[in-house]
Amino acid sequence: MFVLGAAVAVVVGTVVGLVGAGGAIIAVPALVYLVGLPPDDAVPTSLIVVGLSSLAGLLPRLHTGINWTLVAVLGIAGFPASWAGAGLSERLDPDALMLLFAALMVVAGIRMLLAGRRIPGALPAAVPVRGPLLRGVAVGLAVGFLTGLLGVGGGFLLIPALPMFLGVPLQQAVGTSLAVIAINSASGFSAHLAGLGMDWTLTLAFAAVAVAASLAAARLSRLLDDRVVSRIFAVLVLLVAAWVTAQSLPAVVGQAAPAR
Repeated sequence: MFVLGAAVAVVVGTVVGLVGAGGAIIAVPALVYLVGLPPDDAVPTSLIVVGLSSLAGLLPRLHTGINWTLVAVLGIAGFPASWAGAGLSERLDPDALMLLFAALMVVAGIRMLLAGRRIPGALPAAVPVRGPLLRGVAVGLAVGFLTGLLGVGGGFLLIPALPMFLGVPLQQAVGTSLAVIAINSASGFSAHLAGLGMDWTLTLAFAAVAVAASLAAARLSRLLDDRVVSRIFAVLVLLVAAWVTAQSLPAVVGQAAPAR
């Protein structure tokens, strides 16, 4: 299990470092179906791994500038929303939760496949917070809710939303996204603390591997075409979504079928 977990951590850290988002989209299904963790443990484990690797990926990007005001707005809005998402997560059937995760992966994969990371029509410069404040709160609530519900950092929403709706320059979007993901991961994890029975030694070992991979990938990302990387990752996400659907859909359909 440790070898599989380490491989998952390398993939998650690499994705976060290269794309600036999307690590948890790979982490949660991999932890459930490869490592064998139940969703109740996979979600908080993913939040720790993704949160720490996001912090690591953030460090090489501090020089590009980060919109800390929007980080605060999105982070504050996401905190109560992550608790609401975590509350709903505990009430959902694990197979239904994974099927919902697969649907989210399809949406994220299609968006990245069509758009890449360079968003046409983005605002050219950061705008004062009072302009996009309500939009920032709305984005923060949506991302925070998904963080608590599914254990995702929400970067696949933040990367396009920051430049298109909140006026963050493209060169700042990834760093700002990583800062928000780290905050959301912390708040989402805190919502799952009650009754938590995860293996801390294993989780922290996974996180250390992911952090190292994220730092290496963040440096490598300067040499790669971000649109090509994003689209390759999108195809991977869609393939994993199909796999998760094949694993969870029969169980959900079986539960919904009336007994004879």
